[in-house]
Amino acid sequence: MRRKVMALKILAVDDSKTIRMIVKKAFKAYDCVVLEAENGKEGLEAVSKEKPDLIVLDITMPVMTGPEMLEELKKDPDIKDIPVIMLTAESGKENVVQILKMGVKDYMVKPFKGEQLIERVTKLIALELKQAGDEDAAKKYFSSLEDIQMLALPQKLDRPVSVEIERYFKSKVEAMVNTGIKKFILDMSKVGGTSVTLIKLIITVIQTCQHANIGVRIVGTAALSEELKGFAETSEITVDLSIEEAKGAV
Repeated sequence: MRRKVMALKILAVDDSKTIRMIVKKAFKAYDCVVLEAENGKEGLEAVSKEKPDLIVLDITMPVMTGPEMLEELKKDPDIKDIPVIMLTAESGKENVVQILKMGVKDYMVKPFKGEQLIERVTKLIALELKQAGDEDAAKKYFSSLEDIQMLALPQKLDRPVSVEIERYFKSKVEAMVNTGIKKFILDMSKVGGTSVTLIKLIITVIQTCQHANIGVRIVGTAALSEELKGFAETSEITVDLSIEEAKGAV
């Protein structure tokens, strides 16, 4: 029997509940447990008790600041090597240099998005997606229409959602190849606007389908179609304005 790998522990130390919530939501799609502390003193207690795999640490906090907590961490050989990402509200060069001198692995300027944090974290530790419970979990995004497999993207497509969709998408393509289904529609009609995450997902879908000899059509609004023309990677993509139009062309 394969031994279950324990979930990673991420410690978010910040006096802002909003920031801690952003950190917690960023790791929602991954096999992680996010622990919280409101200041450096609570953070040290959590580190001593939980031995986290990564610490997201704010600079300015009451009771004990981030630098003060970091200084204490470095004194203990059992925890001094835990990677730390420091959070700061100041983006000036002098401040950044001072942060890096503290021995942190990386830093982020507030405000930031969860997907930006994940990009930094994956450079320090390996994240694993949560295992899908069953096929019902994929039904949020995938459906069948006659002999066509469809993927409907949500209005907000952040990095964790994109990673989750890509994981399901690969298994769907394998199933299509095995069952002889050769038509795929990517429905982006609900998507609010373009982003780097969206562009990467579109390219992944198109290239994977082409490699598997599956015909693919893209559905979206006229506004989204115009936005895609502004990116070199998607400037030549044809966007159908309805599912019916895509069905007739795929």
